Amino acid sequence: MNSTDQQMIHSRSRAAFLGLALGDALGATTEFMLPAEIRSSYQIHNRIIGGGWLGIKAGQVTDDTEMSLALAHAVLDAGAWNLQQIADYFVAWMRSKPIDIGATVRKGIRTYLHNGTLEMPFNEWDAGNGAAMRMCPVALLSYGNSELLKRYTLEQAHLTHHHPLSDAGCLCIGKMLHAAVAGADRFALHELTRELVRQHPNFRFNNYNGQASGYIVDTLRTVFHFLFTTADFEECLVGVVNQGGDADTTGAIAGMIAGALYGEGSLPRHWMKKLNRTVRTDIELITPRLLTLAPAFDQTGWSS
Repeated sequence: MNSTDQQMIHSRSRAAFLGLALGDALGATTEFMLPAEIRSSYQIHNRIIGGGWLGIKAGQVTDDTEMSLALAHAVLDAGAWNLQQIADYFVAWMRSKPIDIGATVRKGIRTYLHNGTLEMPFNEWDAGNGAAMRMCPVALLSYGNSELLKRYTLEQAHLTHHHPLSDAGCLCIGKMLHAAVAGADRFALHELTRELVRQHPNFRFNNYNGQASGYIVDTLRTVFHFLFTTADFEECLVGVVNQGGDADTTGAIAGMIAGALYGEGSLPRHWMKKLNRTVRTDIELITPRLLTLAPAFDQTGWSS
């Protein structure tokens, strides 16, 4: 692998992780709102201004970014993928009294805390967004190996969410991130979504109905619709978060995929200036460290 490819992968990986945080911070303002309420309040919500039902500061992130960072730091501190350490870091995050935590996430973390369970049993109500929103560091840590992507994805997902639709959605996001970081175009990413739809027709998005709830199917239909009907990072994210619903998470997932697809140069400067500086610096520092643990690296650097 030549130095140009290395630089591209590093840059697109940073763009994915920063895109997650930007989508989270942008979408937190319109979380749980209806599109009509958003239009009444903002006409078009396209600035990172904070507020929302959580009353956050402009540029502040929520559980989507915080859990992704917790997962990343757990693995980096362990020096390798370590599910128990990830669970321990999730416990520490929960105990820090985060601004927001989903009910299914809380249940999974508390179950681990009380009896050491690293895999929740199947639950028909676990097809939420909590595992999917953490996929960016998972994809970077497994970059270069599809089998590790599957293993890491399902292990981290089942800490809190155990449902085939959640599993399938998470895996699709991971595959899209791997492809986009490697330089794939929108046509290649669209083929990955078609593969998901063939396996689980619920995710079909060609007749998008505007639902953007906490249900993984609604979330990915929203993300895919705007990813493939817009022309750049900003347009995609604005479209997604103006649907309301679980807007911080739809924004985060759209942000990670669109960030990897369009690259660092696509991230709006006016959004980047608003993003919490500590979060931005943390992401910029840990992203290359995550890649050093990925299968695409050997002992001394990039493998050929």
